[in-house]
Amino acid sequence: MKIIAKYGKENIATVYIGITSRGSMVEFVQSVQPPFSRNEKWVLIISTLKGCPVGCLMCDAGGYYEGKLTAEEMLEQIDFLIKEYFPDGLVKVKKFKIQFARMGEPALNKNVLTVLEKVSDHENLIPSISTVAPYGCEEFFDRLLSIKQRHYQGRFQLQFSIHSTDENQRDEIIPVRKWSFKDIALYGEKFVRSDDRKIALNFALSNKVTVSAEKIANTFSPDKFLIKITPVNPTYNAVNNQIESDIDLSTGFPVRHRVFMEELKKSGFEIILSIGEPEENKIGSNCGQYIRKHIFNTQKLSQAYIYVQKSENMLFYNHFDQS
Repeated sequence: MKIIAKYGKENIATVYIGITSRGSMVEFVQSVQPPFSRNEKWVLIISTLKGCPVGCLMCDAGGYYEGKLTAEEMLEQIDFLIKEYFPDGLVKVKKFKIQFARMGEPALNKNVLTVLEKVSDHENLIPSISTVAPYGCEEFFDRLLSIKQRHYQGRFQLQFSIHSTDENQRDEIIPVRKWSFKDIALYGEKFVRSDDRKIALNFALSNKVTVSAEKIANTFSPDKFLIKITPVNPTYNAVNNQIESDIDLSTGFPVRHRVFMEELKKSGFEIILSIGEPEENKIGSNCGQYIRKHIFNTQKLSQAYIYVQKSENMLFYNHFDQS
């Protein structure tokens, strides 16, 4: 792995831009979640594809796609970060989490499953897959279930990105053919056993999105699923598509969709409000953010990617000028 740029704060999050041994450009992240120390909880976020063919409306990592990363290229990201912070290779962390969520839809790359097998010997590892559930990836999800049963029973974190309960609107936000709510619900019945973590249904709530607690309650079981509510992070695509977050960052609660959250609670669903550190938006390490999009965008966002300095950008530009 050749590192060509690095941005952030060590005690919050750091984004690395690297070139793998096969010449693929990747972004990957290490983060600490205050007030926890790195020894208490450490999160790695790696890329699974070169770009992403899905093109979700609020995500900066879409818009181009150059293929799948090999298992070795994903392991290079993980191994680099481990050696950077734990040189002996022993990750002595109470909660060690690897998210396959920086760049690319993981279900479109079966090599992710190979990586899950290879990293299973790490103590206290919590793998995390966030997916839009693309249609035609049934083999991926069947094998994922088997791997979870063999290696990660009780400590696998699976999340389906939903964002809207209106099917037409969901198709606009996530413009790819994908599983229906019924398909996801049926898979959850197989995936979640008595000692497993519940599957998260993620809503990055915007001010315009349509959400129905009744539809969720009529389709999903609160014994198998929980609801994760997140803000729409400041990205170029969100701004260009006029998508504004419904989360009031000063309170951490939805504005327009607070009733949605309360009705879900009444239906027995566990609710997770996942807001994160505001500094992560400035670093560009949050979900949907992508450093390369910022560097090559002439009209810069004022509230995000602040840590991506011009002097460091020149290293990035020079790399591509010479290649």
